[in-house]
Amino acid sequence: MMFTKLVTFQYILTTFFFSLLRVYSLEVSGVSLSNVNVMFGYDAVEDENIEASALLKWKASLDNQSQVSLSSWSTFTTPCKWKGIVCDESNSVSTINLENFGLQGTLLNLNLSSFPKLLRLYVSYNNLSGPIPSQIGNMSKISVLKMKHNYFSGSIPLTIGMLTNLVTLDLSSNLLSGTIPSLRNLTNLEQLILFSNLLSGPIPEDLGGLHHLRTIKLLDNHISGPIPSSIGDLANLTKLQLTRNKLNGSIPSSLGNLTKLIELSISENKLSGSIPASIGNLVYLKRLNLAQNKLSGHIPSTFRNLTKLTFLLLHVNKLTGSFSIATSNLTNLVNLQLSSNHFTGPLPQYICLGGSLRYFAANDNRFTGPIPSSLKNCSSLMRLNLAKNMLMGNIPNDFGVYPNLKYIDLSRNAFNGHLSSNWVKCHNLIGLIISYNRLFGGIPPELGQAPKLQMLELSSNRLTGKIPKELGNLTQLFQLSISKNNLSGNIPIEIGSLNQLQLFDLATNNLSGPIPKQLGRLLKLNHLNLSHNNFTESIPSELSQLQHLRELDLSGNSLNGKIPATLGKLKMLEYFNLSHNNLSGNISASFKNMFSLTNVDISNNQLEGPIPNNRAFLNAPFQALQNNKNLCGHASGLMPCPQLLSHNPNNIKSMMFLLFLALGALFVVGVSLYIHWQKARKKKKQEKEEQNRDLFSILHYDGKIVHETIIEATNNFDEKHLIGKGGFGGVYKAILPSGQIVAVKKLQVEVDREMVDFKAFTSEVRTLTEIKHRNIVKLHGFCEHPRYCFLVYEFVEGGSLDKVLNSETHAAMFDWNKRANVVKGVANALYHMHHGCSPPIVHRDISSKNVLIDLEYEARLSDFGTAKILNPNSRNLTSFAGTYGYAAPELAYTMEVNEKCDVFSFGVLCLEIIMGNHPGDLISSMHSPSSTSVTANLLLKDVMDQRLPLPVMPVVKEVVIIAKVAFACLNERPLSRPTMEDVYNKFVMPKSPLTRETLNTILLGQLQND
Repeated sequence: MMFTKLVTFQYILTTFFFSLLRVYSLEVSGVSLSNVNVMFGYDAVEDENIEASALLKWKASLDNQSQVSLSSWSTFTTPCKWKGIVCDESNSVSTINLENFGLQGTLLNLNLSSFPKLLRLYVSYNNLSGPIPSQIGNMSKISVLKMKHNYFSGSIPLTIGMLTNLVTLDLSSNLLSGTIPSLRNLTNLEQLILFSNLLSGPIPEDLGGLHHLRTIKLLDNHISGPIPSSIGDLANLTKLQLTRNKLNGSIPSSLGNLTKLIELSISENKLSGSIPASIGNLVYLKRLNLAQNKLSGHIPSTFRNLTKLTFLLLHVNKLTGSFSIATSNLTNLVNLQLSSNHFTGPLPQYICLGGSLRYFAANDNRFTGPIPSSLKNCSSLMRLNLAKNMLMGNIPNDFGVYPNLKYIDLSRNAFNGHLSSNWVKCHNLIGLIISYNRLFGGIPPELGQAPKLQMLELSSNRLTGKIPKELGNLTQLFQLSISKNNLSGNIPIEIGSLNQLQLFDLATNNLSGPIPKQLGRLLKLNHLNLSHNNFTESIPSELSQLQHLRELDLSGNSLNGKIPATLGKLKMLEYFNLSHNNLSGNISASFKNMFSLTNVDISNNQLEGPIPNNRAFLNAPFQALQNNKNLCGHASGLMPCPQLLSHNPNNIKSMMFLLFLALGALFVVGVSLYIHWQKARKKKKQEKEEQNRDLFSILHYDGKIVHETIIEATNNFDEKHLIGKGGFGGVYKAILPSGQIVAVKKLQVEVDREMVDFKAFTSEVRTLTEIKHRNIVKLHGFCEHPRYCFLVYEFVEGGSLDKVLNSETHAAMFDWNKRANVVKGVANALYHMHHGCSPPIVHRDISSKNVLIDLEYEARLSDFGTAKILNPNSRNLTSFAGTYGYAAPELAYTMEVNEKCDVFSFGVLCLEIIMGNHPGDLISSMHSPSSTSVTANLLLKDVMDQRLPLPVMPVVKEVVIIAKVAFACLNERPLSRPTMEDVYNKFVMPKSPLTRETLNTILLGQLQND
């Protein structure tokens, strides 16, 4: 074996030697070396070596995991055999396909000029960051460039405009900003895909010259200005997506020239004016989405030409006139959304003639007349919302059996007839809402056979008879509202089996008998309204088991006896109305601990004695306390209660004893203050001595050793170890000799004046070393040195929240449960800082960049470079150090920093987590003078991250609570914002229930877009 290897090696050497001799003889005989290279294929070898060298150099710049993914890339094999590399016949690299390789790093070390024959570059679905190198323009032959789903930032290089052979350009789902560069030279371009970035500025007018374009996707950016009329010159265009930008002006009529167009989506912009009649020329159009703009006027009659339409979304505009006349030929629709406009006249008569309609919403319009006959036989229907119109007709006659129907809302119309048992035959029915109509007759017991029913809303009709006990079989029901009818009899005890029920409203009927104690089993109940009936006997003490209850209204009945003291256990109760009954006796002192209570009414009873020492009772208007037997206390209109202490000897002895205790307490406090003063003096002396040290110091470590270890681990803070930038410096990833991974924040002390004498440095160190909390990044130590100053933190593997939200892949994995947990984690951290530290600590720079996510999606608050320890006895004035877009508005005119600044930033962060991007426009519209009109019809589902399916129970409750908290935190008036303690209690106490309106809102949004 050894001999064989030796012979082989000698043969190779001999062959190489004679090759050299041959080359030499050719050169001597007048044949140039360049010709020899051509003769023997040396050009290809040289190109291959250049390409291999460029790829290997780039591989070396990537992280360790990327090295593993590219393990086949080696000097021992040709690049043509490497994973992800394809070569042409001349062995030159023609395709680089590295999609989904898990690569992490930048393209800055990849010499793109080394691939003169490259035709296709795919690096999508990785973790690549940094800018797109301008030398990308040197790849003159490239036809496909796909770099989507990464973290590329900065502007799109102008040199991309030099790639004249480019057919597909896909840079979507990155962090690219700036304007779209001129692409007028890309005359072969067929696909322009730039969605989900941060691009701004106008759509380039010269796009109209790229006549081969078939697809334009610019949605989910910040692009502004009008839609260029030159787009109408793109005769081959089949797909135009401009949704969720800031486009304004009118829809150019030239779009009617795009006769090959299949999809036109320009929703969620600021477009105004009428819909041009030329849109009717787009006879191949299947999807037309103009929703959520400011469009006005009538639907053009030319719409009858759009016979291939399957999706027509026009909701939330200002459109008027008759919809039916202009759209009589649209029989292939699957999804038709007309809600929140000003349409009049009848509903479209042939709406389901093709038998494909699944989603139809026409709510919040002025439609009149009967229901089209085609809807009765529309077996494909899944969602139907006709609420808030002026429709009429007979419910049993005009609506059929829909095997696929999940949700129907016919509320606030003029429908009559009885409630048919046919609804039970809609086996998938989840929501049945027919409130505010003219229904009569009884509630059919057969409704108890609808196993999937979650929402039954029959309020404000003329229903009579008893509540069927069979409704107790609807174990998935979470909302039951049959108020404002003429129902009689008792509440059936079977209702106690509805263990998912959250809202139960029977107000304003003729119900009688006792309130069943079985209602105490409805442990998820948060809204209970039995008011204005004829209930008798006492209030069952079992209601105290309803720990989620927020609203309890038993007013206007004939209840007697005492108010159960156990009701004081309802810690989440906010609204409490027992007025107009025959209740008697004292009110238990246990009610003083109902800290959530804000609205109480106990008027018109026989109550006596002192009112509870609770703010809701003390601040109640006299009308809420009047007409009782003998109530007293410090509230409006009441007489003060008699003094408990009089001048008898026993009371004097008690007062003397209390005085003695007070003097003793003062003595103890004085001694404690003296000891504390001595300790503080000693500590101050030690701190002064530490400040005079002229080398460096490090907490919990041997300073010199760690200093040198960090310098070595980061290769003297080489940029390839840089993982981010904070408020005061870069953050580097360092792997210590022990294998421990830490994050090192190098501080730029020479740049920021606020760090003169290391004030910000020592502030951050002191803050972090004193805070120990699972949701706050742990500080291992710090180093202060004439050359470098840095902090050593724990390394949080998942990276920052903003990168998670800006990545399509990561955002899709960041589901609603995980998002709710992140919000609660940040809330816990801020609650600890504001209320668990003395003095309180304000972070001052809450943003998605400063929230880190570990592998378990636990939130960690980081970057306290701008933190400030507040002195409660002084105004805390400082220079602005937050992140624009998150800072509280009052910082624009005052530099006074307090906890409410963090609260505002927390509200922005909450909305960003819900929406998936920064909520700047939504916040601006909230704070504008026309905010009421802007947000009045806004559903939560309209702003939720569209990359996730809508949340379902029970996490939907968490999301709604987060949204409510966010809007409260964003109040322009700091005093009106909640404290972080208020926010914390919303999350850690038993979950706050949802009002009827909130449940309707979230369910409507959820069901319309299933």
